[in-house]
Amino acid sequence: MSLTRRDLLASSLASSCALMLPALARAQGMPSAAESTATEGGVSAGAVERHGLSFFGDLRYPPNFTHFDYVNPDAPKGGPFSQLGRATFYNQALTTFDTLNPYNQRGNGAQGVELIYDTLMAAAGDEKSAMYGRLASSVVISDEGLTYRFKLRREARFHDGTPLTSADVVATFEAFKAEGYETIRMALRDVTSFEADGPNEVVFRFRPGRARDVPLTVSGLPIFSKAFLAKHPFGQSSLEVPLGSGPYRIVRFEQGRYIEYARVPDYWGRDLPVMKGRFNFDQVRYEYFRDRVAGLEGFKAKAYLFREEFTAREWATGYDFPAVREGRVKIDTLTDESFSGVQGWFFNTRRPKFFDRRVREAIGLLFDFDWTRKNLMYDSYNRTVSFFQNSEMMAQGLPSPAELKLLDPYRDRLPEEVFGEPYVPPASDGSGEDRNLRRLALNLLKEAGYTVQQGKLVDAKGEAFTIEFLDSDGSMERHTARFIGHLKKVGIDASFRIVDPAQFQQRLQNFDFDLVVRRYSFAPYPGDELRAYFSTEAARTRGSYNVAGIADPAVDGLINDALAAADAAALVTACRALDRVLRAGRYWIPQWYSGQNRIAYWNQFARPAVKPRYELGVLDTWWSTGTEPAR
Repeated sequence: MSLTRRDLLASSLASSCALMLPALARAQGMPSAAESTATEGGVSAGAVERHGLSFFGDLRYPPNFTHFDYVNPDAPKGGPFSQLGRATFYNQALTTFDTLNPYNQRGNGAQGVELIYDTLMAAAGDEKSAMYGRLASSVVISDEGLTYRFKLRREARFHDGTPLTSADVVATFEAFKAEGYETIRMALRDVTSFEADGPNEVVFRFRPGRARDVPLTVSGLPIFSKAFLAKHPFGQSSLEVPLGSGPYRIVRFEQGRYIEYARVPDYWGRDLPVMKGRFNFDQVRYEYFRDRVAGLEGFKAKAYLFREEFTAREWATGYDFPAVREGRVKIDTLTDESFSGVQGWFFNTRRPKFFDRRVREAIGLLFDFDWTRKNLMYDSYNRTVSFFQNSEMMAQGLPSPAELKLLDPYRDRLPEEVFGEPYVPPASDGSGEDRNLRRLALNLLKEAGYTVQQGKLVDAKGEAFTIEFLDSDGSMERHTARFIGHLKKVGIDASFRIVDPAQFQQRLQNFDFDLVVRRYSFAPYPGDELRAYFSTEAARTRGSYNVAGIADPAVDGLINDALAAADAAALVTACRALDRVLRAGRYWIPQWYSGQNRIAYWNQFARPAVKPRYELGVLDTWWSTGTEPAR
């Protein structure tokens, strides 16, 4: 499973919960830590010093807040927590690791490394987009929104006791700009400079016309030790344990099998408002299995303590074992109020055989979701149809006048469909052999210049049409196998190939695949991640999240409209227009979504009464009660 936007927020990584311009923030009553005057470092007189950053609305928490509402500030510390990873970011893989640096382009990063680092600000899990001071006690923003002065807390310390200063922040961003993961480097391209002003202030300057959320990207990236970076080149793959300053430190690991973190008892930031009641476990451990099916057997044997289940069959049939019946293992479903996300088989449109939109649509018609849901997924999923599924950004009905205003400049180059009802994949008859959809697919392939000869689909040159579905484990094999069967019935030579995680990562970064399953999600207010997923620039950037290779001036223009939106209504309009264009492009074969988090855990945890609305909140808000109750 790929990264989600809320996963990035929860990890205090690059956040795309974009930031509005200060003038708009003041007009909407954004609370501030102090009404101060700043004249240094390019920050003009009258600028406001803020304890947090929000966009499109007030901050939920005032300057004097003591903790987030969804935590138990008195949660006891102690006990172990262990799990299989639930999502990846940057260079991580779910089934192995060979480096402790997930922030560059090399290797497969270990999970949980974000726990050892601090960030300038921390995200709130119950707000659509908000961050509050962590390393930085406050930030002063110039009137034009292009200069940000972060004021660092003097008490901030690395785990070896050395102070964390502005020099460390500058060294970190120099490393990110030079050798960071490609998507980090893309996000920071609008940062024109960053410099220390004394040991406890850092000034960031941004390019005019920058993406709205770049300051929050800066605020959410981990801060490294300058001294450590001087001895350990950032761009290399390494198993050298890095020096951090966060609530945990790495204590032991076995490459590709597990990695364990220990809570830092004297963590300098433990009583900060953004940290109070959080990160309560003494030990946090990530286990690695060759696949999630094997991982379930490990969970039953108590090899780890918490599991989120992503497979409907396993959820329906795999959790009736003695420990569940005896109450020693608890199972539950939690409502997921974040975007349902974008999950599907993505075409690599860089390959000539996928240039034609009709070909992509035809292939998509041959996936029988209705049969798959009933026979393989226990009717537990709904079909995804939108890139902004389950959100107000999802296009529905005819375009509004405001949407048409954004779409009209591209009318000559867009399918007429964009200006009508948004595309929804047609439902099948559920039989698994819908001849009508097969006929529609064959007609589209014929229009695109393909014919069936001796049972093989061939182009005008007589070359056979082949498709390889690439994966790094077998979790999608059952769903893909039936799909492959339907493709073969129209003459397409289709196959499913599993490669080891290292090869999968390399092929993904080099866009060396036909189709691949990816899942992405967005912040409630999408920001610069739109560029990372859909822009022409990203399509040309090795290792980017634009795996489909979408390169369309209309898409680029609508992304710019979204990033320039002055208020929430304008952002919603731009995203709905963008959704129409992306859906018309047939860049993916959409799969499914649940709207729930299905969790199982050994009964030795307690949790707050309220779950953070936009996050799962398990690792950072639950606490240990000791061992599970006796039978």
